[in-house]
Amino acid sequence: MKKMYLLGILAAFVLAGCSSAKPAESSSADTSKAETTVAGETTTAAVTDSKNTFTVGFDQDFPPMGFVGDDGEFTGFDLELAAEVAKRLGKEIKYQPIAWDAKDMELSSGTIDCIWNGFSIQGREDKYTWSKPYMNNEQVFVVKSDSSIESIEDLAGKTVEVQVDSSAEAALKENTELASTFGKLQTVADYNTGFMDLDMGGVDAIAMDSVVANYQITKRGGEGFTVLDTPLSTEEYGIGFKLGNEALRDEVQKALDEMKADGTMKTISEKWFGKDVTTLN
Repeated sequence: MKKMYLLGILAAFVLAGCSSAKPAESSSADTSKAETTVAGETTTAAVTDSKNTFTVGFDQDFPPMGFVGDDGEFTGFDLELAAEVAKRLGKEIKYQPIAWDAKDMELSSGTIDCIWNGFSIQGREDKYTWSKPYMNNEQVFVVKSDSSIESIEDLAGKTVEVQVDSSAEAALKENTELASTFGKLQTVADYNTGFMDLDMGGVDAIAMDSVVANYQITKRGGEGFTVLDTPLSTEEYGIGFKLGNEALRDEVQKALDEMKADGTMKTISEKWFGKDVTTLN
């Protein structure tokens, strides 16, 4: 009996040891505290998780900067640049598609490390910690080729569509003189939907990035749509990091500068645009 009693106590201790909770791993690079209880005593140990991923937030309906390819995989000019940066930093690239109007929440919560997807610096200078600008862009109006709209003045009384929380929307909010001439200014979640609305006659024009507009038109055979000559605004693309995160910004910038110097940026640009459109100095 005594032997069975001792075996029972031993088994209880073994089970107690096996049921001790495993310390949770932090998803950030910061040092955290983990508490473990063993035989009634609580010990606190520092747990360091070195972050081995580089998570890029992007709009998956924004070709050619970032989008879902025909094979179902994420691809695009910006995403290829980001993948090469991650490789040089010794990190695993992670592409995180986000709703564009939720990008600030995603960045502040740490879900993503940066916003890298045809992200315009102008008008957002003080909201993020920025990389150097690496590409020029314009906000333009796209109309159907068979429409009577040939200039910005012809948009008077027309329905114009723009992506929610985009640079084009911001430019039109500033240019109230122009926007007030429209019959209606409405928002859309993404520009793929915008082009469908334009093609079906639901709207008369789309205000959008020229890089994306030209790609969309080319993808559709180069016919049926026209970009108006006068741009709404001019701007530069950059990589937006959480305000104050200079450490990660500097790491990424160093890798980009190396890519510019050794011709990698030029090679990736030529693949997507047929020429080197990058402007990084």
